Amino acid sequence: MNQNMTWRETLLYRGGAVLLALALTSLVIWVSSPSTPPWEVLGLVFRGAFSTPAQGGLSWKKVADVLVAWIPMLLAAAGLLITFAAGLWNIGVEGQIVMGAVFTTWVLRLMQDSTAPPALALTLALVAGAVGGALWALGVGLLRTYGGVNEIFGGLGLNFVATTVVLWLIFGPWKRPGIGSMSGTEPFPPELHLPTWGDTRLSGVALLIGLGGMALAYVLLKGTSFGLRLKAVGNNPRAARLMGLRPARYMMLAFGLGGALVGLAGSIQVTGVYYRLIPAISSGYGWLGLLVCMLVNFDPTWAPLVALFFAAINIGSIQLPIVLSLDSSLAGVIQGSLVFSFLFTEGLRRLVLQRRARAAAS
Repeated sequence: MNQNMTWRETLLYRGGAVLLALALTSLVIWVSSPSTPPWEVLGLVFRGAFSTPAQGGLSWKKVADVLVAWIPMLLAAAGLLITFAAGLWNIGVEGQIVMGAVFTTWVLRLMQDSTAPPALALTLALVAGAVGGALWALGVGLLRTYGGVNEIFGGLGLNFVATTVVLWLIFGPWKRPGIGSMSGTEPFPPELHLPTWGDTRLSGVALLIGLGGMALAYVLLKGTSFGLRLKAVGNNPRAARLMGLRPARYMMLAFGLGGALVGLAGSIQVTGVYYRLIPAISSGYGWLGLLVCMLVNFDPTWAPLVALFFAAINIGSIQLPIVLSLDSSLAGVIQGSLVFSFLFTEGLRRLVLQRRARAAAS
């Protein structure tokens, strides 16, 4: 008996996942707005991501907005893929984005009144963002490898700490003169912004960093002995130790490298999107990166495409309250339904494979 899935069977499971996601989303749409056809909502989301509904046709500014949302999602997913390879649930990803933004803001505040070239200031700020994310991730790693604290609990705890730090900075030492506002710190001057293309918000530098981060994760996990060792540690730490590997070292390396990529996402949020530190600087991209990784089954091959799909949903959902008077949070329902459906069908697929294996062994 064949213990592996044929391509037709795999396609059937993937198609079933999409259909299940559409059914769940349609049900939610029907409950929230019985008079609105589900296909109209879904069509509006995807048209709104790449065009202006009032004018029609492809809009470069809308495409640029999707790419702006895609970049931090790419970096978050890339960092998570590295930690997942080592068998680690890096739930502290949101805190790492936040601390990357904090370190970036700190460097830019130090250099905005100096005579240093803006390019140098931005370079140091981006490096600082990577360092901030790495240090915050290594804190989770230390708790995990030497303190025996599960990385899920350590990451969640440090997420709350990072959020508190940002609020303290915005309302305390970095408060805008004479203003105590949730709008964030004082905006940085234009010369400390990443350069953008035309009249869009898209920065070519940020796009290169995002693509470079995902390419780095792909090459490390698919084409290096380091990636193989990470997977060995993640699959079976005890066997890896017998092979002469040191699981604690590789776990710390995974946290450090993954956290650096995630921290860059926060850095780009400051230098290329908001141009200041705001309370919600992560914009939930850490959680979306986590959903991307789960949806691609922790394989970097399809992660960029799925992240682009999620970015399009995020941007397109802005049209929902404008055109149909529906809350834009419906985008989260679509994303969550898709992930749940794929995980559900993946569980069924593995169950079938296990039964085949037992039948073949008997």
